[in-house]
Amino acid sequence: MFRKTALAAVLAFHALPAIAGPASDAVRFFYVPVKWEADPDFRDRFTGPAKKLFDLNDKMPEGEIGCIDFGPGIDAQDYDDDTIKKTLKLSEDVQGDTATVTATFTLFPDHSDEAKREMQWLLVNEGGTWKITDIVSVSSGWKLSGLECLPEG
Repeated sequence: MFRKTALAAVLAFHALPAIAGPASDAVRFFYVPVKWEADPDFRDRFTGPAKKLFDLNDKMPEGEIGCIDFGPGIDAQDYDDDTIKKTLKLSEDVQGDTATVTATFTLFPDHSDEAKREMQWLLVNEGGTWKITDIVSVSSGWKLSGLECLPEG
């Protein structure tokens, strides 16, 4: 009986979605390798203000540049994927069903001050899954939820 129960527990654990677990795992997904957060394929990883902004960005008329024309998680358009992977450091502060994950990394191998980034990801636990509610660039002083994204019409 114990073996069946243990096996069922192991199988259930492996069936969990990829972003279940520590809040930092939900953030790491976007860095290794770097992914564009506004991609509609990743929308289920967001909630609240971040999801609303990405949904508005999707409604921009074809050919128009939306409000998300850069990688919010890296606070840039250009980067070296290998450098981000090598320099990425994540720390998390979990307070009940909310968490802040701080990501620090460098965009390019030269490690200049202009290439260094510090980002904060704000998350909420919804039904056992960490979802991102906002992204803050400590380096550049902006917040994703503070961007305006108003489609025409």
